[in-house]
Amino acid sequence: METRAPFVIVGAFVLAVIVGVFGFVYWLNNAGAVGRRATYQIAFEGSVPGLLTGAAVLFNGIRVGEVTSLRLDSSHPKAVAATVAVAIETPVRKDTKVGLDFQGLTGVPVVALEGGSGTALVTPGDILQAEPGAGQSMTQAARDALRRMDAVLSQNADPLRDTVANLKIFAEGLARNTPRVDSILAGLDRTMGGSQAPQAKVTYDLDAPLFEPGQPRLKTQIIIGEPSAITRLQTQRFLFPPGEERPGFAVAQWSDSLPALLQAKLLQSFENYDVDHPPLRPDNAGQSGVRVLLDLRRFEIDPSADAKAVIVMSAKILDESNKVIAARIFSASQPVSIMDPGTAAAASNTAFQALARELVQWTAQQL
Repeated sequence: METRAPFVIVGAFVLAVIVGVFGFVYWLNNAGAVGRRATYQIAFEGSVPGLLTGAAVLFNGIRVGEVTSLRLDSSHPKAVAATVAVAIETPVRKDTKVGLDFQGLTGVPVVALEGGSGTALVTPGDILQAEPGAGQSMTQAARDALRRMDAVLSQNADPLRDTVANLKIFAEGLARNTPRVDSILAGLDRTMGGSQAPQAKVTYDLDAPLFEPGQPRLKTQIIIGEPSAITRLQTQRFLFPPGEERPGFAVAQWSDSLPALLQAKLLQSFENYDVDHPPLRPDNAGQSGVRVLLDLRRFEIDPSADAKAVIVMSAKILDESNKVIAARIFSASQPVSIMDPGTAAAASNTAFQALARELVQWTAQQL
């Protein structure tokens, strides 16, 4: 019995395979990994070391295609022509910048496209011109720089040799005259005052006055803040009237800025007067009571013919409702026999004690 071949089935299978192949090719060129491509011509001026067919093409750092061909231009021996195929949606314009980028440790070259700001499209026949030196790698750039440096050194060999010889002569002369150079530098240092060590400051303080026992009590809590003062008085220096200075007082200073020093010493003065009702600072928590507002107007040494230490201060007493109870200006002075820091400090201390004693007693009388 003769076997009949299933020609219909075989024919249908072959036809299905052919249709499948054509379908795969169509998908690969339209919807697959390759997609529709646009082809552009690129002209490089100079060598493109390491660039191969199949190398990647990047647009703004994103891979969009590859190099499809490389060829030499017989009419222009230094030029290299390349053909690239990129995704159809790549925004290649006439002002697109073209160059080579070297990626990875091995420096694999890829074609790098960078978008411009123009809108003119590339028409068939247009050639994208690569930037000059686009194919130069870092190694080649270093070699060129070294070559140029070598050329400069070669052209200036004699001047450089003379310069080195002059430096050698100068160094030898400097070594022979080292003691004289040291002497000259030491003289300059003394002239500029650099050899003089800064003088240590001498600090002076004030003393709070003492009171005889049996004085009237304050009868209420008082608050004493730091005296207000102009900027000139907010210092530790010994002050003189404007235009008057004494060099011997440059190293003398008070133990604190004048407003802070007077506040501390007045607090001690009120404590010496009535230790059972010590005054408070404004920053004490839970404070309440009568406030004494002070304003420092003068604290200086008057170096006139009748030299003296002068202190002037105003005081206001406010009750708990901020109503002024009393106000007065206090002034005290003490002669300065010798115009030196120690004598001036002693005279200022005596003047302060007199002013502080009068201020404390007046405050007690008002309260």
